[in-house]
Amino acid sequence: MTPPVKLFALSTCSHCRNTRKFLDENNVAYDAVEVDLCPLDEREEVINEVRKYNPATSFPTLVIGDKVIVGYRENEIKEALGL
Repeated sequence: MTPPVKLFALSTCSHCRNTRKFLDENNVAYDAVEVDLCPLDEREEVINEVRKYNPATSFPTLVIGDKVIVGYRENEIKEALGL
């Protein structure tokens, strides 16, 4: 069984798009948050959530179960998902 997957991304980020494309092509169910598209009143809360996983708040930040992957790192993503 696949652990829960959450993607924190920016709508303008090519690495974020690559991560999303990889997850989609491998039929991985995930929740995605486009941080730059969040309403202003929610954005600070979302950034604080990202900061818990990735203090640098860089994107993409991908959380797979208890593993955090920062950036588009296909091999690490595959390993964390057991692909």
